[in-house]
Amino acid sequence: MVTRREFIDALAVGAAGLVLGSRAKSYRQILGSNDRLNFAVIGLNSRGYAHLAGLKANKGTARISHVCDADGDILKKFAETTQREMGEAPAAEKDFRKILERKDVDAVSIASPDHWHTPMAVAALQAGKHVYVEKPCSHNPAEGALLVQAQEKYQKLVQMGTQQRSSPHTIEVIAKLRDGLIGKPYYAKAWYSNVRKSIGTGKEAPVPAPLDWDLWQGPAPRQPYRDNLHPYNWHWFRIYGTGESLNNGTHEVDVCRWALGVDYPKSVTATGGRYHFKDDWQFYDTLLTSFAYDDAMLSWEGKSCEGMQFYGRDRGSAIMGTGGSVVIDRDGYEVYDLKGNKKSEFKAGSTTSSADLQGPDSMTDAHFANFIAAIRKGEKLNAPIAVGNVAVTMLQLSNIAWQTGRELHLDTKDGRIHNDPEAMKLWARDYEPGWAPHL
Repeated sequence: MVTRREFIDALAVGAAGLVLGSRAKSYRQILGSNDRLNFAVIGLNSRGYAHLAGLKANKGTARISHVCDADGDILKKFAETTQREMGEAPAAEKDFRKILERKDVDAVSIASPDHWHTPMAVAALQAGKHVYVEKPCSHNPAEGALLVQAQEKYQKLVQMGTQQRSSPHTIEVIAKLRDGLIGKPYYAKAWYSNVRKSIGTGKEAPVPAPLDWDLWQGPAPRQPYRDNLHPYNWHWFRIYGTGESLNNGTHEVDVCRWALGVDYPKSVTATGGRYHFKDDWQFYDTLLTSFAYDDAMLSWEGKSCEGMQFYGRDRGSAIMGTGGSVVIDRDGYEVYDLKGNKKSEFKAGSTTSSADLQGPDSMTDAHFANFIAAIRKGEKLNAPIAVGNVAVTMLQLSNIAWQTGRELHLDTKDGRIHNDPEAMKLWARDYEPGWAPHL
């Protein structure tokens, strides 16, 4: 077992912290007040702005005391926006480890690249911080299991950013499904459609001056910098990202398994490819995946580059049962009979789009409110890590099924793959020496 200090020492790579805009008066106010939780937001390029909006919506109970990103330009811009939106200047650091050493930080929210989610979250737990971590909570199934164990060991709260778990209309319709709204639900279909452009064929290039490339890579084995990778296209490289299934499918697959009342399936299949463009993208742009249960099934269809909608929606979940069906998305739900006739509907009054890379919305605001209330008052988390990790692991197994080109048979207790040593080699990943997370 390694101590927190040993863990941090092992990670040390000498990256210097950058402090920006911490006006003395504002900072003294942050340190001197105990009525609100002090949050550090880590990973600031896109989804980090939704974290800013979510914390701004909860200014009465939380503040942003620190912000962190390995890219100095992104960090400076976000720090300035935070000061403008929150009315207080945060301390800005390039190196998240300096933030974890601070005693005045109560919680961290993580919106960094996927390969950092579990190592960063585990380090935060070891430092005594509560954690809000974006989906996917891990880069691979082994990390997800490790993060669940870390939460159990260090007894701090971990909320995963599947914000639809805090959507009032989704909570309402799931309760109605439990009460027999469509009889017995047995088939759930999730989907995602977008019109992403090609990332082209990149080339090795000098690291941009504001970017600490060594720190950005962190636990990932070292690679040369490429000019089509940062700040967003890392999603489509296997060493850092997890593909569209985890990037977006996590949300709707989580809703589907919530609606069906299921956990790990007994098998998974996945078929797809990179059809739309020929470039450096290492995942599929189109994927059909199916999860089989004894008396139910769940599927996800992802189309990264083809915007044709299903049920008039970019993304959503359709739950089908013995008495009808329900179509649910972030903006409401509709109830149909067995012949497809609409019986009722609810509109939340919002309009969301799969093209929005930041995604601030009332669900995220509510998800942060739930997390804050859980820390301050013991309210039950809507997406605790042990729950959130199930959908993440399922879709990581879908990726493994796609990579191996065959059906995987699973242990329904934890999702581990039966009788397939080759596939199980993809359960975990290699780390840069000295950077692997440990309990």
